[in-house]
Amino acid sequence: MKFYADLHLHSHYSRATSKDLNLEHLFYWAQLKGLQVVGSGDFVHPSWLKELKEKLTPAEEGLFRLKPRYADPMAKQVPAACRGEVRFMLTVEISSIYKRLDKVRKVHNVVFVPSFKAAERLQARLEAIGNIRSDGRPILGLDSRDLLEIVLETDPLAYLIPAHIWTPWFAVLGSASGFDRVEDCFADLTRHIFAVETGLSSDPLMNWRLKQLDPFVLVSNSDAHSPAKLGREATVYDTELSYPAIYRALSDPQDKGLIGTVEFFPEEGKYHYDGHRACKTRLHPRETKKHKGLCPVCGKPVTVGVMARVEQLADRPEGEKPPRWRPYRNLIPLPEVIAEAKGVSGTETKSVQELYHRLLAQLGNELFILQDASLKRIEAAGGDLLARGISCMREGKVDIAAGYDGEYGTIHIFSDEDHQKKEGQLTLFR
Repeated sequence: MKFYADLHLHSHYSRATSKDLNLEHLFYWAQLKGLQVVGSGDFVHPSWLKELKEKLTPAEEGLFRLKPRYADPMAKQVPAACRGEVRFMLTVEISSIYKRLDKVRKVHNVVFVPSFKAAERLQARLEAIGNIRSDGRPILGLDSRDLLEIVLETDPLAYLIPAHIWTPWFAVLGSASGFDRVEDCFADLTRHIFAVETGLSSDPLMNWRLKQLDPFVLVSNSDAHSPAKLGREATVYDTELSYPAIYRALSDPQDKGLIGTVEFFPEEGKYHYDGHRACKTRLHPRETKKHKGLCPVCGKPVTVGVMARVEQLADRPEGEKPPRWRPYRNLIPLPEVIAEAKGVSGTETKSVQELYHRLLAQLGNELFILQDASLKRIEAAGGDLLARGISCMREGKVDIAAGYDGEYGTIHIFSDEDHQKKEGQLTLFR
């Protein structure tokens, strides 16, 4: 069975997240996006774990479904063309801040468990170490290696994946607070790490350039802070729908159940280029070298982005594939393509949202529209410019002002001439 999974996200108990990040809205948006398995996020938070236990019921082994009394009201709002089964997996991101090798490290890791009993065991262990109640993503003074040891002791099928491994400030290979090698982080327990998460600012092609990553399979997730951001990155499986099957697809090099990922264009991520947000300074790594790592406006050090960090650690030429490589596709979220076609800034405008939901109702879920829907059907439902935009995206013909220092990149698919032609056609039609 082929299915899409997005397992790194948050709940409304995490800081700087939407109040709609509850199970009902995750169930609703998962169907609009085309996801079959969604992470719970934040399961060590006591109030969220209580809510998870109240609203979820066991489904396939290690997976859960939303109980009918919570699911049915939301299911009625899902267009028939998007309806599908949704399963939840117990997941949580842990922020570890600690000192190792004479340097302060800040590393985010995502933890997965197959049962509420395992979740409760991990929750109890972590509460004895630090505060797990003030933030859905707890911040602990716990070495990543020691966190991994605790996870492995929690359940035979519990596992840990380093999150968005290139993010400068909070990642295992981040330029500002990470390590130069995954093994330096997890030490003697590195053999229990079998996957790493690419993050929004990198894609598999970039990760393939490091031979040290060859033992790991690459996964992608949205790290969503609101339900509408689900599925902007996801991992594609073709296997039995169960926790053990997903575990095997990740951990067993002979298992072919993980068949690929869907990715942001990495330039759209918030940390692709170097830069200094306070001065609105975006720098290609070549420019950073020219300015000796300093912002040309204020003279302070710039944040070194993912592109430069990959180049710094790379030991393989671009395009060469490692043994555990999987295919991937770069996608732009559908509301962003619609906004580009309409020539408006922002995806929350009424016209963008109306067309977005009309497309879902007529054509199917977002991942299907972006990858597989025929351009003729897209044109009939959304117009010629939208169909051309999706065609350009599928071919990688997009122009992106790369993200830097916490600012998302800005995508341009159409030229001013394209929009002028459209306006001219509309005027003639009127």
